[in-house]
Amino acid sequence: MNSFTIKDIENLSGIKAHTIRIWEQRYAFLKPDRTHTNIRLYSNEDLKKILNISLLNKYGYKISHINKMSEEQMKEKILSLNKAEAKQECIVNELIQCMVHLNTGKMEMILDDCTKNAGIQKTVTHLIFPLLEKIGMLWVTNNINPAQEHLTSNIIRQKLIVAIENIQPPPPVNKTVLLFLPEGEYHELGLLFMHYLLKSKGINTIYLGCSIPFDDVAFVIQLKKPDFLYCHLTTVCKSFNFEKFLHNISSSFNVPTIVSGQLTHNYVKSKSSLINFKTSLAEVMEFVATLNGD
Repeated sequence: MNSFTIKDIENLSGIKAHTIRIWEQRYAFLKPDRTHTNIRLYSNEDLKKILNISLLNKYGYKISHINKMSEEQMKEKILSLNKAEAKQECIVNELIQCMVHLNTGKMEMILDDCTKNAGIQKTVTHLIFPLLEKIGMLWVTNNINPAQEHLTSNIIRQKLIVAIENIQPPPPVNKTVLLFLPEGEYHELGLLFMHYLLKSKGINTIYLGCSIPFDDVAFVIQLKKPDFLYCHLTTVCKSFNFEKFLHNISSSFNVPTIVSGQLTHNYVKSKSSLINFKTSLAEVMEFVATLNGD
């Protein structure tokens, strides 16, 4: 069983920690355990409940009303939500719960149904990308078991590879992007997602994959002369120095480099003008659009 801190619950649900504390004082739906130092710890079931509560609250239900609902009533109200955004959030929450409980069969069924009904583009952008962001938050705070992450990642990886292979070639764009992850970074899903986006727009890609030695990247750059480099960093080995990595990229290659992912969110030091961070899906999509002239 996982244990989540109040900060994890805040990141995953979007509900501020001080609001969660107030809810605990006033209502009966959350009763977290406490450590000997009085730190709140939330279980898998607590996470499931707060995700459902936050969804209902966001889309119009008062907390005092939710507090009186049974689990079955709460589920019925969630299923009755009509807004597209609410339905998407509900599915992402279901996928998180599948990951926590290692319910890979249900996860595959959800992703297959969404792909069939909405297409791979919407499934990737509206469901998989938000899920990856939440997985990244859990990984950075050490509140996800590697087995949970690996099983989830492998399912999504298979879906993305199939999507990439099935892209109907659009008109080609005269731009080349080299995609890679530095040594020690094995979390490939964000990079695969970017590979899919670029190829779907006709942009030429050179996909090196994860944990690539610096000299190998340099060799390919010298040979293929890409217009951009792209990295999506979720987490890396303890010896990885992000600042040094950015400096080496800009000083050695002289190629515009796009970096997205969790590690970019809190980086405040100065960086080369050749390095451009993309901290949201909207910014990533905007970058792709600039490459093909949309």
